[in-house]
Amino acid sequence: MNYPEIHNISDQELLLRFKADGNSEWIGELFDRYAVLLLGMCMKYLKNEEDARDAVQQIFLKVLSDVNKHEIQYFRAWIYQVAKNHCLMQIRQNHMKYKEEISDRNLGSMEAEQEDKRMHQEKDLMLENMEQAMNQLSPEQKICVDLFYLHKKSYQQIADETGFNLMQVKSHIQNGKRNLKIILEKQQRANKR
Repeated sequence: MNYPEIHNISDQELLLRFKADGNSEWIGELFDRYAVLLLGMCMKYLKNEEDARDAVQQIFLKVLSDVNKHEIQYFRAWIYQVAKNHCLMQIRQNHMKYKEEISDRNLGSMEAEQEDKRMHQEKDLMLENMEQAMNQLSPEQKICVDLFYLHKKSYQQIADETGFNLMQVKSHIQNGKRNLKIILEKQQRANKR
């Protein structure tokens, strides 16, 4: 099924439709709307692009299994909390695993410092990749994506600030999000070579 008006449907309505008929297109649209936001959030917490991508997939699986168990008033706030809790659990697990490895191997402070340095380098590379990807977007997409995801502005606030109409704002955000994903995937493949 293809629903041309799907992008104009509110989060709440998409959620209600998914709960009513189980059609994956409804929840898929919600995932599309929040994928970049969740990736950025997971990268902020996990400091590693690959871990962040894995976390987003795990969060979406958790949402699929839990969405019918909850009365969700605001999907954006709910998925944000699910993502935050997931990332904090990952950090806790990684921290415990890291502590065990240190005590098991009786590593000295020099190795711990090197690990910190490596993690900072990975974080810097991840942020650099994101910044480069943002700079490859068209100016319209860049400003709309920046205002929506990084400054948490509404479509209407973005329209007021940029002079774009609401449909243009939605289009710039959607296309910018899609283009960011493509660019980041290309960067990731290039970095693996």
